[in-house]
Amino acid sequence: MICFSIISPWFKVMVKAENLERPIGVFDSGIGGLTVAKAIKAHLPQERLVYFGDTAHLPYGDKSTAAIQAYSVKICDLLIRQNCKIILIACNSASAAAYELVREYVGRKAHVLNVIDPVVQLVGERFPQRTVGLIGTKQTVNSNVYKKKIDDLNAGICLKSLATPLLAPMIEEGFFNNTISESVIQTYLSDPALDGIEALILGCTHYPLIKEQIAAYYKGRVEVLDASELVARHVGAVLTQLGIASARLPGESHFYVSDYTASFEASTQLFFQKKVNLKHYPLWE
Repeated sequence: MICFSIISPWFKVMVKAENLERPIGVFDSGIGGLTVAKAIKAHLPQERLVYFGDTAHLPYGDKSTAAIQAYSVKICDLLIRQNCKIILIACNSASAAAYELVREYVGRKAHVLNVIDPVVQLVGERFPQRTVGLIGTKQTVNSNVYKKKIDDLNAGICLKSLATPLLAPMIEEGFFNNTISESVIQTYLSDPALDGIEALILGCTHYPLIKEQIAAYYKGRVEVLDASELVARHVGAVLTQLGIASARLPGESHFYVSDYTASFEASTQLFFQKKVNLKHYPLWE
């Protein structure tokens, strides 16, 4: 099992005295992070989640770094008040723009994870000296965070990146697994910027919802890398390493949104196959 976090000694000492049944906080701009939350619940059924979808400000990929950082800090205020032991930034744009700031802001109150590092580690192990593609929001691609981290591996990997800004809002509006999404996906994937790739990183947590359509386009020629399961295993590994894994499910997971919509509630219930209690929590009153 892969684990890439550097666990600080002070954190280990502090968390051993804490209640192991504290929840895992997960946040994203909308429904994309639900792909990660669902994978975490499947991998770690004994863990309780607190999920926040910042639906008032989606998509993050079109926002400035300063705006994303401001949203992320406000969301972390809620997750800290919910006594989360881990805060997972389940959004590539926010992971790129706000991870270091969030870590500093949260301090010793929780352990902060992102969705980029586990993918970079996997790419370094499985695709040395090969060409890998990346699709994501403008924020994620323009930040060059994946390129910087992959270059730091010194594994001879050539990364070809393409911003695909229509995909996340398309998915949020429910246009996936149909002819509309197929047309948009084909237009992006046929871009010469991705020529010659052997694997494709889905650099947005919305994209697993169109993974089958992306894989169908490549017809087995390109391996499509979905971070959801990988990140879930990473969270489990960190819980074990810190000694804070829950031995039993302490209660129901909680779901919050900054702007309530019936469609988001329906999507949440579809993901988790049961009725959920979706609470409205505006970031600014």
